[in-house]
Amino acid sequence: MAGPGTRRDSRETAVQFLFVRDMHGGAVDGDANMVLDLREVKFSKKVVQFAKDLIEGVIRNQDELDNAIRTQAINFTFERLATVDRNILRVAVYEMLHSPETPPVVAINEAIEIAKKLGAEDSGKFVNGILDGIRKQLTRPARESAPRNADAPRD
Repeated sequence: MAGPGTRRDSRETAVQFLFVRDMHGGAVDGDANMVLDLREVKFSKKVVQFAKDLIEGVIRNQDELDNAIRTQAINFTFERLATVDRNILRVAVYEMLHSPETPPVVAINEAIEIAKKLGAEDSGKFVNGILDGIRKQLTRPARESAPRNADAPRD
């Protein structure tokens, strides 16, 4: 029986999938369901669905997300960012820009914790710096979720 899992499990799963996709030049788009179906052995369908939503949202909005990251990665060439850091940032920026139910500070804190777990020694600090710069440009409150219209699309 699948365990409940957490939203962090969803985020980590999304980052792992996007990492593999990035390493293969985007060639695994259609395999998201196959990869994530395997996760249902470990996690609930709700956790897997949130991971799928994040993956699809990042892929759909990747140019916008990458541009937002580029504006903050001043002394870094985007393509030379560590692949895991780049995808952690994409997931967090997606949530900050397109998931009003997730307060920006929650997206940032989750990304920092995932970076500490999956990234290099200084990944957490690097991710925090980039995301904090993006947070400062947001017009919505950093610590509150926005009310969501039930009929509104996710992004």
